[in-house]
Amino acid sequence: MAVIGVIGLAVMGENLALNLAGHGFPVVVYNRTAERTRRFLAERARGFPIHGAYTLAEFVQALERPRRILLMVQAGAPVDEVLAQIEPLLAPGDIVLDGGNSHYRDTERRASALAGRGLHYFGVGISGGEEGALKGPAIMVGGPAGVYPQIASMLEAIAARTEDGPCCGYLGPGGAGHYVKMVHNGIEYGIMELIAEVYHLLRVVRGLSASDLSALFAAWNAGPLNSYLVEITARILAYIDPETGQPLVDLILDKAGQKGTGRWTSQDALDLGVPVPTIDAALWARHLSAYKSEREQAARQLRQ
Repeated sequence: MAVIGVIGLAVMGENLALNLAGHGFPVVVYNRTAERTRRFLAERARGFPIHGAYTLAEFVQALERPRRILLMVQAGAPVDEVLAQIEPLLAPGDIVLDGGNSHYRDTERRASALAGRGLHYFGVGISGGEEGALKGPAIMVGGPAGVYPQIASMLEAIAARTEDGPCCGYLGPGGAGHYVKMVHNGIEYGIMELIAEVYHLLRVVRGLSASDLSALFAAWNAGPLNSYLVEITARILAYIDPETGQPLVDLILDKAGQKGTGRWTSQDALDLGVPVPTIDAALWARHLSAYKSEREQAARQLRQ
């Protein structure tokens, strides 16, 4: 029997399943497209204590009780759809964890609805991207405090670690975990915009090359500014495209997308009357970057 099940085998779901299995937790996985499950089992999951289920009924039956289910599906309507499908198959005491970037209000709504059936729902913020999911993410948990001990050891085992212990914590009831992840992402938006503006000023105004900037960011990363984002900026600026021989940064389209968490942070701060000007500016810079054709047209006109 599996001690945890993972629904959703995009890269994050696959990597978390491998992380769990690599720490000795037998895992059952399910994906709405069976071919993805077959390919995962035949390739990346080979040799791990992971087996697949091809119906949700089979998936639920493969789990020890109380069942622990980690949802790794796209935030929004897909989460509600999966919950509607699995809820009739679950029993009081079972635990569902949403590891996606759900809005905290959606998490609280779902937790309240499932609590009426005796089901325990956790909103779990997971930070670190695809590599973090595989090797150790930061995990922010919100949900019923009395039930958290039933999942704590598992989450702490797969989390990143520092000298202070695992990067995993219980943050409060309801949507607390997803709320903290939302704010975390908003702060990250601000830091990335600061890095982008420093790059722009030094590259365009000061005239430094990508190689010069890589060395500068690497030097900064060796001092008080040490951080993952500064580190990877130095590495990105040093990367040369093998096909053209040019710095890769010069070939990347200057349009930034977003998943919504930064926008939610700004919206919630506005509702609460909390000033977050750096995050707001970063958000608008992303929106502005999306207007590529309009920016090019304006640039041509301003040169005239």
